[in-house]
Amino acid sequence: MAIRSVSRARVWVPVGLLVAAGTVAAALQGQSGGVESRPPMSVVADTTSSAPPTVTPASSTVTPTATPTAAATGAAAEALHSAVGRAEGAVAVAVTDLGTGQSLSYGDPGHGFATASVVKLDILAALLLRTQDLGSTPTAAQRGLATTMIENSDNDSATGLWDEIGADAGLDAANARFGLTATEAGRDGYWGLTSTTADDQLRLLRQVFTDDSLLFPASRAYIQELLDQVEEDQRWGVGAAASNGGYEVKNGWLPRDTDGLWVINSIGRVERDGHELLIAVVSDGNPTDTDGMDLVESVARAAAEAVTGS
Repeated sequence: MAIRSVSRARVWVPVGLLVAAGTVAAALQGQSGGVESRPPMSVVADTTSSAPPTVTPASSTVTPTATPTAAATGAAAEALHSAVGRAEGAVAVAVTDLGTGQSLSYGDPGHGFATASVVKLDILAALLLRTQDLGSTPTAAQRGLATTMIENSDNDSATGLWDEIGADAGLDAANARFGLTATEAGRDGYWGLTSTTADDQLRLLRQVFTDDSLLFPASRAYIQELLDQVEEDQRWGVGAAASNGGYEVKNGWLPRDTDGLWVINSIGRVERDGHELLIAVVSDGNPTDTDGMDLVESVARAAAEAVTGS
């Protein structure tokens, strides 16, 4: 039967390509006959080159706090290629360094990934945008649902707030305003089957963690507080890229009825060696949930290293 619920039993699991002037996704090639086909790594600059990719600021007005050497950048790019190459299905990652402006988008740019429970962050952002429009704040009941939806990934709470925002039409309307151009809400109440990309999830994170947002500071602070209090056994994922344990995260996991393979996603803010990173990793076609979690964490670590050089 179709999957509506996207929670699962609690399990603890430890935990070129690079662009100037924004992020550009490099196509992820498949594997054939057991021989890996290497995905191209694109660098946006004055010219393209077969030389190792380098991390460059997103804007000429941004000065990196630390510029990785060409050798380090090459090694980081190879590590990211290797991490992505482990995927048995599809995977994509998008990262931005809020301090330096350096960005990365790598993986399968044309693939729509089911959100599973990461859509709960989107639902909450849409709710807060709606209350702002009405000149009000969330009710006590809405706040209660938001807490359990984010901190515990409770599905009934998500369904309650899904209805509050106007279901799929409400989420699509909010996402159009947020600039999520490749995200389409799940239909008929199947909010976990909302389709998205890593780049769009990064745009959503910018709405939550930066001033370049439609959300008021109080709304952003409220969401950040909930993400910081996600229950301990759900704190796997992009937090693996953190160097000091500082991160906020929302994860999603979903076994598909059609093939039994797992959707595993992780999005959030990570502190790494003095850098503040927003990271989104989305994947599907994972044989098991543990396989997907390991994949997401290794890709997040490699992408963070590629952006920061550390």
